[in-house]
Amino acid sequence: MQIGFSKIGFPKQGALVLGVLEDSRMLAKTQEVDRNSGGMITAAIKNSNFSGKSHQILSVFTPERRIVLYGLGKGENIDELWSEEAGGRIFSSLEKSGEKTVTVIFENHSRTKKNIDKRAAHLAYGALLRSYKFDKYKTKDKLGKDTTLKRINVAVEHHPQAKKIFSELVAVADGIFFARDLVSEPPNVLYPDSFAKKLTALRKLGLKVEVLGEKEMSKLGMGALLGVGQGSSRESKLVVMRWNGGKRAEKPIAFVGKGVCFDTGGISLKPASGMEDMKWDMGGAATVSGLMMALAGRKAKTNAVGVVGLVENMPDGNAQRPGDVVTSMSGQTIEIINTDAEGRLVLADALWYTNRRFKPKFMIDLATLTGAMMVALGQVNCGYFTNNDGLAKEMESAAKDAGEGIWRMPLGVEYNKMMDSDIADMKNAGPRFAGSVTAACFLERFVENCPWSHFDIAGMAWSSKDSPTVPKGGTGWGVRTLNQLVKSSYEA
Repeated sequence: MQIGFSKIGFPKQGALVLGVLEDSRMLAKTQEVDRNSGGMITAAIKNSNFSGKSHQILSVFTPERRIVLYGLGKGENIDELWSEEAGGRIFSSLEKSGEKTVTVIFENHSRTKKNIDKRAAHLAYGALLRSYKFDKYKTKDKLGKDTTLKRINVAVEHHPQAKKIFSELVAVADGIFFARDLVSEPPNVLYPDSFAKKLTALRKLGLKVEVLGEKEMSKLGMGALLGVGQGSSRESKLVVMRWNGGKRAEKPIAFVGKGVCFDTGGISLKPASGMEDMKWDMGGAATVSGLMMALAGRKAKTNAVGVVGLVENMPDGNAQRPGDVVTSMSGQTIEIINTDAEGRLVLADALWYTNRRFKPKFMIDLATLTGAMMVALGQVNCGYFTNNDGLAKEMESAAKDAGEGIWRMPLGVEYNKMMDSDIADMKNAGPRFAGSVTAACFLERFVENCPWSHFDIAGMAWSSKDSPTVPKGGTGWGVRTLNQLVKSSYEA
């Protein structure tokens, strides 16, 4: 879909979106169109339940064109996130309407005058995010075949500034779409080697990308990660992405992702029902990959490292068994209690490797780690754990600005003890209760003294329903929050 910006005016063709405040108070340009149409807008409002409440939509048909009235509420809460939701709702309401183009009159009004160019850019951003589709494998009934809307034009007073702001947002959207694509790919197409090849293609953006195979990981002593993948016929990989946009001597910030490209549960086999969803058990790696793409795309002024551990968890004759003991890169030994608690094993070696090699300012890992997190928080907030209150404060602020909900969960000695093993340093699965917490405590044993946070995105990587800016399917959750964290706190 094409998105453009222009000065405020009424084009000769295409639909027109106009703002109306609560209690049917029309903005100046809406009033002008109403007068020119002989009061058709006034009449349509009078004969409908439309009153201008926030995000209400009413289509009015004049002899010349379709007029879409958009409710602004009281006009006091029209910030960037509100504008994004409006953009997504406008797109979805007109996507299959028969209209090819639409012009949104982004008009100022007395209650919200600040940052109009930024808010206009975010409206366009919301429309772009909502326009995403993954239908490459459909030979019939393609998702977009009945989509008529091809272009959205945002008419705003400071349109050159809005266009400039939007250009940076497009780089973030590209990262989100990349993450959504990765999560949506079927497991016979996306597996460790093909995933790694997609990441090496990011070198064209200026990222430095290294791929470690099983031989290299074995030399490093990554017994935890390699144990997960030993039942698969496909070789496990560790991919390192580096963006050097900051000062040469400055320590990097680091992001680590779980990339289980398909998770059968291994010998501790999952139930058949719903197992097809396990193609997105690499959602954490997808988010890290999308973030690194976004940082490179917008030329972020920071040094960042993204590390993803890519494996398949399969149950063949060579698969890891419950009762096995493996030795991690850290030298710590792990008793395997449940082979379906595999993501933490991948992250254990990836975190240790990242910290020892790059000595980052902080590490943030993301993983579709536990069903227990979905039980606790559903698909509304992402639970996170951290050993650093300062990092928590920065993440909370970034998540709020990005519009992605997060909720801090506890750590502690009593929870940590639950992961002790009788025959090894630790076990990979604790008791049924507090499963998300004990999983985080397991990971904490591999970060040493580095500031660290763990995001359990089990409920966030995939959505079964549409939202204003996220179509159902892969969400790309976390790219926005982490990009905002970098932008707000870690750019020169």
